[in-house]
Amino acid sequence: MVEFLFLEKQMKVTIHENTSLQGLNTFGIEAYAKYLAHITSPEGLGKVVDHSIFKNFPRLVLGGGSNILFTKDYEGLILKVDIQGIQVLEENNQSVLIQVGAGENWHQFVLHCIHHEWGGIENLSLIPGTVGAAPIQNIGAYGAEVSQVIEYVDGVDLETGKSQRFNQDECKFGYRESVFKVDLRKNIFISSVTLRLTKKNHRLYTQYGAVQEVLTRNKIVQPTIRDISDAVISIRQSKLPDPAVIGNAGSFFKNPPADINHVRDLQKQYPSMPVYPIDNQNVKIPAGWLIEQCGWKGKRIGNVGVHEKQALVLVNFGGGKGGEIFHLATKIQESVLQKFGISLSTEVNII
Repeated sequence: MVEFLFLEKQMKVTIHENTSLQGLNTFGIEAYAKYLAHITSPEGLGKVVDHSIFKNFPRLVLGGGSNILFTKDYEGLILKVDIQGIQVLEENNQSVLIQVGAGENWHQFVLHCIHHEWGGIENLSLIPGTVGAAPIQNIGAYGAEVSQVIEYVDGVDLETGKSQRFNQDECKFGYRESVFKVDLRKNIFISSVTLRLTKKNHRLYTQYGAVQEVLTRNKIVQPTIRDISDAVISIRQSKLPDPAVIGNAGSFFKNPPADINHVRDLQKQYPSMPVYPIDNQNVKIPAGWLIEQCGWKGKRIGNVGVHEKQALVLVNFGGGKGGEIFHLATKIQESVLQKFGISLSTEVNII
């Protein structure tokens, strides 16, 4: 164990050796990190950057562990994101600008906003993970994406230890993508995210059928942001397993884009195939539907399998290894490609 004490801020950073990661990933996979440091401030990270362990070993930034699959031990330094805090930077009659520590739990932050009647992220209720992971994936659900409300993202350059700010354009948001996931994947440690949310005249996203069905069933004609949040929570709880009960990382695959002409040919054979438009040449197909059509839904292989209610979710029933889940994912990808000529890419990061 290596320990640093920064007297100017009375800030202690400990680098732990040979630490179990089983409790730090929602799949519950047993793996070990050669080194692990809990980062509670950008300043603390800036000091760790100067240490020989940081310079001489591979490094990985870990948030809530809800979007990662460890297939082996990590022979390097894991930087665990534990920066907390919610601060209102600006506020007027129409909106509020909020800066949130990257280590805050995303769903708890959503509930915090609902409590204060701040709108814009209610459709993203119950998405697992930390606030800092939200812009990396550009998380989205039921018609909304976090990029719609992000003003800027603050981070630390892992090469220099210096702070850096990215406005929305610089974040290069795309479908479940951002500059932090692609170009800067190994270079930036996100320390905080700043969002602008509405205080009134909220833009409500109710066009997804499942959300509208819940609202109709509950006889809600003029929904509030809380009504939408409650509807989304209800839908997700009915379809997705709780990681505290059964190991999983939520949606394992992205909904794939496909050429519209290819899809039209497929629809002659599969007329019930659901599609969502992207542009004039491409549509998006629910990956869960493709996987289910290949017979994977509810299938179990040893200690791992595909969830019985949602084919997008791979699960660890207990004692499963990361390699087993990776093997299962590969078999699913192969069968979808063979049957439909469509490639599935993973939403989960595989280590």
